[in-house]
Amino acid sequence: MIPKSHPRYESLMTREKIIDGVKRGITSMQGLIAEGRGEAFDYLMGEKTTKTALEAEKVAASLLLLAGRPVISVNGNAAALVPDELIKLGEAVNAPLEVNLFHRTEGRVNMIIEHLRSRGARSIYTKSDAFIPGIEHERAKVDSDGIFNADVVLVPLEDGDRCKALADMGKRVIAIDLNPLSRTARTAHITVVDNVMRAVPNITGFALDMKLSEKEALQKTVREFDNSENLARSIDELTAHLRSIRK
Repeated sequence: MIPKSHPRYESLMTREKIIDGVKRGITSMQGLIAEGRGEAFDYLMGEKTTKTALEAEKVAASLLLLAGRPVISVNGNAAALVPDELIKLGEAVNAPLEVNLFHRTEGRVNMIIEHLRSRGARSIYTKSDAFIPGIEHERAKVDSDGIFNADVVLVPLEDGDRCKALADMGKRVIAIDLNPLSRTARTAHITVVDNVMRAVPNITGFALDMKLSEKEALQKTVREFDNSENLARSIDELTAHLRSIRK
């Protein structure tokens, strides 16, 4: 048992969720490494949602609300860390979920689908009858009605080559990635440089607040967003945090 008084309580509980996901077969062993890398960047960012991240989360919500066929991609780490939050976001923006894995087995895919359904997910794409062009590994397998046909795809956590392939298909990609230097961050149309456990509820909150907004206002929010500037500001915030610690 980890006492809530422990100074690293939230971080340790996140690790426990990933470990539990591995034990249950939801998360791959490689997901442990990915979590550690993300935690390191979160530490460098001050373990908080920055002003820049919050602005990107608002833009992400706007784009999801504007989308005609949005889909939320779910991998093993996301399923372990934020299943309830992803379901709530999907309901808020009318975006079904779809499981997509690099270390894919049909058993693991079905296990994650059942895990999401047990948490209350009602809208999940479950087929693997189409392939993303340009990808030669298991992430290429998608649902023809889901990711393959989507106009906007939310990709929580790093996924560089598929992010680029989706963009090459003409889709708008929203990435949640704590590493502002990654291929994913630099390939996505909107990159939220924030911990997925903070980012997803924030995007949902913005979506619920803006659900009745005029289409033109949402379009303006998306149109004025510059992802290169967003990433540059995120790096500035990271270095500013490090400088503040040095003092």
